Amino acid sequence: MSDQTHVDTVSAAAQSPDHPQPYRELGLKDDEYDRIREILGRRPTDAELAMYSVMWSEHCSYKSSKVHLRYFGETTTDEMRAGMLAGIGENAGVVDVGDGWAVTFKVESHNHPSYVEPYQGAATGVGGIVRDIMAMGARPIAVMDQLRFGPADAPDTRRVVDGVVRGVGGYGNSLGLPNVGGETVFDPSYAGNPLVNALCAGVLRTEDLHLAFASGAGNKIILFGARTGLDGIGGVSVLASETFDDSGEAGPNRKKLPSVQVGDPFTEKVLIECCLELYHAGLVVGIQDLGGAGLSCATSELAAAGDGGMRIELEKVPMRAVGMTPAEVLSSESQERMCAVVTPENVEAFLAVCRKWDVLATVIGEVTDGDHLEITWNGETVVDVPPRTVAHEGPVYERPLARPEWQDEVIASSTASLARPSTSGELRSTLLTMLASPALCSRKFITEQYDRYVRGNTVLAENADSGMIRIDERTGRGIALATDASGRYTYLDPYRGAQLALAEAYRNVAASGATPKAVTNCLNFGSPEDPAVMWQFQQAVRGLADGCAQLGIPVTGGNVSFYNQTGATAILPTPVVGVLGVIDDVRRRIPTGFGTEPGETLILLGQTRDEFDGSIWAQVAHDHLGGVAPEVDLDHEKLLGDILTAASRDGLVSAAHDLSEGGLIQTVVESALAGETGCRVLLPEGADPFVWLFSESTGRVLVAVPRTEESRFVAMLDARGMPWTRIGVVDQGSDSVSVQDQFEVTLEELRTAYEGTLPALFG
Repeated sequence: MSDQTHVDTVSAAAQSPDHPQPYRELGLKDDEYDRIREILGRRPTDAELAMYSVMWSEHCSYKSSKVHLRYFGETTTDEMRAGMLAGIGENAGVVDVGDGWAVTFKVESHNHPSYVEPYQGAATGVGGIVRDIMAMGARPIAVMDQLRFGPADAPDTRRVVDGVVRGVGGYGNSLGLPNVGGETVFDPSYAGNPLVNALCAGVLRTEDLHLAFASGAGNKIILFGARTGLDGIGGVSVLASETFDDSGEAGPNRKKLPSVQVGDPFTEKVLIECCLELYHAGLVVGIQDLGGAGLSCATSELAAAGDGGMRIELEKVPMRAVGMTPAEVLSSESQERMCAVVTPENVEAFLAVCRKWDVLATVIGEVTDGDHLEITWNGETVVDVPPRTVAHEGPVYERPLARPEWQDEVIASSTASLARPSTSGELRSTLLTMLASPALCSRKFITEQYDRYVRGNTVLAENADSGMIRIDERTGRGIALATDASGRYTYLDPYRGAQLALAEAYRNVAASGATPKAVTNCLNFGSPEDPAVMWQFQQAVRGLADGCAQLGIPVTGGNVSFYNQTGATAILPTPVVGVLGVIDDVRRRIPTGFGTEPGETLILLGQTRDEFDGSIWAQVAHDHLGGVAPEVDLDHEKLLGDILTAASRDGLVSAAHDLSEGGLIQTVVESALAGETGCRVLLPEGADPFVWLFSESTGRVLVAVPRTEESRFVAMLDARGMPWTRIGVVDQGSDSVSVQDQFEVTLEELRTAYEGTLPALFG
């Protein structure tokens, strides 16, 4: 190797903060750099340093979270793994859903890039998660998004919302993928650090599963897709693995910010079809997408997962920028690229398929019978490393963690002393205020920018607890997807907050008539260097893992996003939980809207308690966050899910909607507006109207039951020990929602309040 490519440390003085070294600018710490030197037995080259820095970054190596994520494996039983074809550690989890079909799904973050450049940050977040699904051998069939922004009326929120929503919609719509659901939340803690979490699901036959590995000496490495440019360099090491300072800049100097990746959905659309034809023709041994860390990730992970080494001729990589260095080529996060391992006899057929789809494809190397990843640049060796040390053997930190001193104070600050509405007029006014608040108002202004029904297989999306997609036209087999999170509840109690998110996503899938099967997650937290944040993280992981074990469904994979804070202000801890469900015939789906059957009876499943700590009422009415999060009973949630699945199968209910933020009255209004029909609510005798209408007790679902099925449905509830309350009737001749002896509001007034807020703020 040429000494000109070496990174040297001249003396101890030169390593001091007054003499910053290049490796520090790449996000490596002194001890990490020393370990690289120990691994190699020499000083690393620029290119090697670039590879280690991006692959050992927080975003790629999970160095602060690994010790806690192992708990998922410890709590997953063989029974839970039975239907899993691929799990944690792969590009995405894959689950057998019956009839020879498998589904792959995953959710990932693109938070910091979406603040710096909202449109491209969000767009490339969608593109990246779609390629993870493609890399498993699947056809992507649907996307979802979980978005968190600062206060809706804050000056910078409009910039971020506008760019992110256009980015999510622009990329997904161009790919022809329906956006079947998600969440949008506004809260001050996300003002300088929005969360943009994208989920994608794909479908494949079980025998078509592909994994990322490079095996077979002499097999060729083919890079195909877009050319490699300078965009995104340092994204995972500098941008995604560092906090913003108080001015919104990453690190000590804004000028060090890498450029955010630039997406081209039309290139990706063609790449999808090209990949599917390559899979169908049996031309691929192993495959890896290029996302975070670019070629550094693809080459090191393929080699590490294989049975030999790999040699790459880096100058053969098609580039769209002049004068790129080896380190830049390896670190570039240019989008719409894939890396495949192909046997020599199949190379020409592989390239022919790429030519058919006008996809650029280049042989850049081959698998060797050695144990090193070797990369040359115009004949000179610039990388010679053991690939596992890059991809899988990065630093593992047991960060200090401590329950924060302020936690007791937060818990003690309950809503018990807050003034509550008591008169009929106050209850009516509270409903309309909450309905129009950015916390609860309709997200139609956002979701109508997404195509929900493209490809014609979407059967539930708008006004639904979960999105549902048909995957087999012959049998009607389908899947349901729901994502949920509550930063407010997780702030009060990280363990319970994660379980509440899991319970709600599970319940939302079940409310559509599907059977929950598997979980993915995206764990969004502040700086791991803060012991309080690490305590929140540990508790949330344990809560989620224990919850999944209790429900009997596995975590198939996910994503950790740390450093989500500006200065000393961290976001609310936000573990996003996605649940996948299966339904054998989508014609059995349960809609949300009332009025599909005349004279439906409204029955509330579950128990209502006086639980307002962390609620939306406390937020909207009093700007309050404190107290004890609502109880969560996962055995009850499982029973509730079984009942809803049975009710769907036997045609016992005509509509269902879970209760969550805003309580019973919010659910009633949303279902009435979705069905465009009125209803009458009758509260139990002696009930506190405020508690019954606005409590956020969990484990509850409102169902509409046809009169002909009421006795059979109630008998099933009693036989299974499910608490229930007859709460009202659907009145198809009415144009209002009325709560007997309390108030009445017309559907027109409700719709105006519900749908007018976001267009007024962002339209």
